[in-house]
Amino acid sequence: MKLENLNQAIDLTKKFTQKPSNEELLKLYGLYKQATEGDNVGEKPGGFDFKAAAKYHSWLNLKGKSKSEAEKEYIALVEELSKSYL
Repeated sequence: MKLENLNQAIDLTKKFTQKPSNEELLKLYGLYKQATEGDNVGEKPGGFDFKAAAKYHSWLNLKGKSKSEAEKEYIALVEELSKSYL
C-alpha cells in the first residue's frame, strides 16, 4: 500500500487489527511528534512516569531531523507495519 501523506498514514494506523509492539509504537510516536511539531523542547518527565519518559526520549532522539524527513519516515514505517497489522 502506497500512502501519500501523514493523514492517510494516521488513518491507516486506526485500522490495524492488532496493536504494534511498544518499540514500534514509540517509533511511531517520535516520528509523528517530530513531523508535526519539530524538535522536542519540552521538559523531561518525572522519574517514575516511565511511559512518558519513553515517549519523551523517543521524540528527543530525532532532534535535528526535518519535519518533512520525519513525515516520510513515519509514512514508510506505517506502510511496513500495515503488512503485519492489517
